[in-house]
Amino acid sequence: MKVDIWSDTRCPFCFIGKKNFEKALRKFVQNDQVEVNWHSFQLDPNMKTDLSKNHYEYLSEIKGFPMPQIMQMHENLIQTGKNAGIDFNFDEVKVSNSFKSQMLVQFAKQKGKANEMEELLFEAYFISGKDIDDVAVLCEIGEKLGFTEEEIQKAVESPHLANLVNQDISAANSMGIRGVPFFVFNEKYGVSGAQPTDLFSEVLEKSWTEFSENNSKINIINEGDSCEIDGNC
Repeated sequence: MKVDIWSDTRCPFCFIGKKNFEKALRKFVQNDQVEVNWHSFQLDPNMKTDLSKNHYEYLSEIKGFPMPQIMQMHENLIQTGKNAGIDFNFDEVKVSNSFKSQMLVQFAKQKGKANEMEELLFEAYFISGKDIDDVAVLCEIGEKLGFTEEEIQKAVESPHLANLVNQDISAANSMGIRGVPFFVFNEKYGVSGAQPTDLFSEVLEKSWTEFSENNSKINIINEGDSCEIDGNC
């Protein structure tokens, strides 16, 4: 069985969704028969990396809300993260364009380590406050998975990997995906947002028993918290 996941490495709900989905997958009896495919997405392709701003300052600027309001809006998100096992550190999050990190995910995907790479990139961005647009940082992350500095440098300069990122984004657009995370189970059932573990468990069971190869339409099971391309998180 196949599960496709569209995600942006700078999307907090993608991190939460990954954790909740993995909890459901661990409980799923047939988890050894589930193939998880990570796909690239960019919430703001035109965003410029700016290390002088943190997450709160960036959102205050693009939304036009005062900082205290932005921070208050994140209280539920921070608690939701804690419930999923994540200690978000938004004070230290660097405003970083995610395209290079998506190229690194594509590289790791070819080596069978996309899931591990997603996890490390999320941790680097949301917990350690790393600039995921910095090649040196990406080399440090890649080396944790056994990749060499030379391999990572070639990866973030690869036209082929850049094309794969853009292909994923185009595929998402053609499917009408405007927010992430977005999960597609066996090309039939779609789950939008960082859903709770129980819902992921239900969809895993449902897609396992009801999948039909002749039905290519994606049915949205439920919509939950996500980040959208207009900047809403």
